[in-house]
Amino acid sequence: MAILPIRIWGDPVLHAPAAPVEEITDEIRTLVADMYETMDAAPGVGLAAPQVGVPLRLYVYSYEDDEGRPWRGVVMNPELWMVPTEPGDPDDETESEGCLSFPGERFPLRRSERVLVTGTDLEGEPVRIEVDGWRARIMQHEFDHLNGIIYIDRVSDGDWKTAQKISKKRGWGRPGVSWTPGVDDLEG
Repeated sequence: MAILPIRIWGDPVLHAPAAPVEEITDEIRTLVADMYETMDAAPGVGLAAPQVGVPLRLYVYSYEDDEGRPWRGVVMNPELWMVPTEPGDPDDETESEGCLSFPGERFPLRRSERVLVTGTDLEGEPVRIEVDGWRARIMQHEFDHLNGIIYIDRVSDGDWKTAQKISKKRGWGRPGVSWTPGVDDLEG
């Protein structure tokens, strides 16, 4: 297993729809193992293949609930259904999220409270995930990555302008910029 560099906002692979996983190969299995290691080292709660430069429709996730129970998996070729998002502005405290492809920053974003995700796992078996709360947020965030959307693309105009300034100051927003967990420590 290896820790992979994570692409930063502006890299073309992050802004284009990903292709379906056609076949589960040893290369796919190695990619998934490396993605878990990269996500854990970052640390993050999800990581989509485009974030590590691979334009395929798969992501990994890992989250512990308030009781410390682990929730971890991989979804390939996911489909996402969600209940309508509540109208109104997001709460800065409870609805802020971050992204390993825009490291070290958090912005509030309203998401659907409940989702259903279907797809397949690493053995090609069907996956069906019905979740709410923070887990639903993770599923939506990672699914967006597969469609070339980063959460920064969805934040308010004011936060988007702030993100633009941060990006410019740090030299992001262009192809080829990445960071490596355990080396660059941008999430710390």
